[in-house]
Amino acid sequence: MDKRTTKNLSDSSVLKILSNISSNNSGAVVVVQHCIRMLTQPPTNFYKFCPNPLLFRHFITSPFCLCSPFVIKLLHPLTTNMSSYRKMRYPSFSLFREYNILFIRGLMILFLSCLTIRLNFCISSIPSSLKALPLKGHFSFEEADLKHVARDFGNRYQSHPMAVLHPKSVSDIADTIKHIWNLGPSSQLTVAARGHGHSLQGQAQSHGGVVINMESLSVPEMQVYTGESPYVDVSGGELWINILHETLKYGLTPRSWTDYLHLTVGGTLSNGGVSGQAFRHGPQISNVQKLEIVTGTGEVVNCSEEQNGDLFHGVLGGLGQFGIITKARIVLEPAPTMVKWIRVLYADFTAFTRDQEKLIFAKKAFDYVEGFVIINRTGLLNNWRSSFNPQNPVQAIKFKSDGRTLFCLELGKYYNLEETLVVNQEVEKHLSHLNHIPSTLFQTEVTYVDFLDRVHISEVKLRSKGLWDVPHPWLNLFIPKTKIHHFAEVVFGNIVTETSNGPVLIYPVNKSKWDNRTSVVMPEEDIFYLVAFLASAVPSSNGPDGLENILNQNKKILEYCERSHLGVKQYLPHYTTEEAWRLHFGSQWQIFQQRKSVYDPLAMLAPGQQIFQKSINFS
Repeated sequence: MDKRTTKNLSDSSVLKILSNISSNNSGAVVVVQHCIRMLTQPPTNFYKFCPNPLLFRHFITSPFCLCSPFVIKLLHPLTTNMSSYRKMRYPSFSLFREYNILFIRGLMILFLSCLTIRLNFCISSIPSSLKALPLKGHFSFEEADLKHVARDFGNRYQSHPMAVLHPKSVSDIADTIKHIWNLGPSSQLTVAARGHGHSLQGQAQSHGGVVINMESLSVPEMQVYTGESPYVDVSGGELWINILHETLKYGLTPRSWTDYLHLTVGGTLSNGGVSGQAFRHGPQISNVQKLEIVTGTGEVVNCSEEQNGDLFHGVLGGLGQFGIITKARIVLEPAPTMVKWIRVLYADFTAFTRDQEKLIFAKKAFDYVEGFVIINRTGLLNNWRSSFNPQNPVQAIKFKSDGRTLFCLELGKYYNLEETLVVNQEVEKHLSHLNHIPSTLFQTEVTYVDFLDRVHISEVKLRSKGLWDVPHPWLNLFIPKTKIHHFAEVVFGNIVTETSNGPVLIYPVNKSKWDNRTSVVMPEEDIFYLVAFLASAVPSSNGPDGLENILNQNKKILEYCERSHLGVKQYLPHYTTEEAWRLHFGSQWQIFQQRKSVYDPLAMLAPGQQIFQKSINFS
């Protein structure tokens, strides 16, 4: 048999055809992958992979298939090569076998090409069906809108949806999801909820699907309830900064925050919501009393610990897999007016972590405890002078940070003006028990709002310089307490050589303040550290602050953690295979998978997380 004939349909031409089919129809990917496996097998293995050729008979002989111009064009090289075989008077049995394989391969390509036509026909009707939904809000198919939601803060992944929903009510979201649910598994549509677009790696994107702009959600205004156990009811699309300003009108405030407040409630509750208050109050997901959820079937469910508790705990930290948070009830406490903000430096990592751990258990000490790593920075304390006051200015001037690895302990003490004298005495007492470098004590007093919104001030400055909308290849890790010293020795000693392109946060949290019934994955130890590498990549740079170098650094860190069996867990996790997700969830995988099958059985929600893939039925 002429090898060139076999090559015509078994090599690049076949794969090119199949890849074109799959690239135009994400729903055909599963079938295409299976067919590629069959078409690239040698003759001896082909029949092991190939389904019964009779399955194709009805389809191939249908008028729809035979009238396809693509079918006629594709048949030409096949029939030409077949005619050359007819000139051979006595073909061997093996030749007939090769002959049949070649023919079946052709049929498979025809099958997929017609499947493409059928899918395109179905897909073209979807926008019309969405437009026909009786909504208070509206769908947008405008290129500018699609392009906007195809990007996020990470600025590395771009997936364009088919449409953007701007809901005005919860029923808009529920009706849309129910409509897509009713389309069944033959539809390729998926749904992603997008808040303020602060995702890092496309988690809030939906390729060819529907993105819901949660900030458009119009529900009754925030309702603040005062009394012995105050709380506020808010929309899932509300920004935390707005909640702060509204609750302060009543002298109240949420207890737990993130470092950046221009994020939506639904976004942080779907991940965790961690900051320097978490050691005392737990993350934001530990400070929620009630939720309203739209599940993957379009059902609107109210849930709490007592009512629909499985869904309540599953959604908190659930990465958007079980439902979209449309309302939340947030626990409040009396609000302070001022914060005493303190920074001190350590050269010894052991003293640094020992003091951090001491403070998170100390009573009536500080309300906020964080820290960060400083590597190879110059003029550090001079930079602090613009915002902080040194306790000993003369000694502070003499301090040199050049070329050293230092650790900054950052503290916050909340108070009201009439408590100033007492608070100063308490702060001085607690600071006297710390083992920091004496000449590096800096402090200042700021309003409660300015302290909580401190990152936004940096955002404004970076935006003015065009340095905000750059790639942010962040890496967030939970490190067990017993492994933090090994981690620091290797990572801060050998892998991370500079921290000038973004902060490296490091601080302990108390696991007893977290609810292990939620979906967040934590290390097994009672105390663990959040270590966050918050780098910003400089466009077109090939140096340490370039994207490729930062990604390579992140890869080395993860490889070290895995190789050394540190028991590390990713916060804001990102994996691309089911096996990796299984390892991440560990013993929690089974219940996570079970919840998915109950609350989002078609795997329509949050496809950008890449945990589950929507099952496509072509029947």
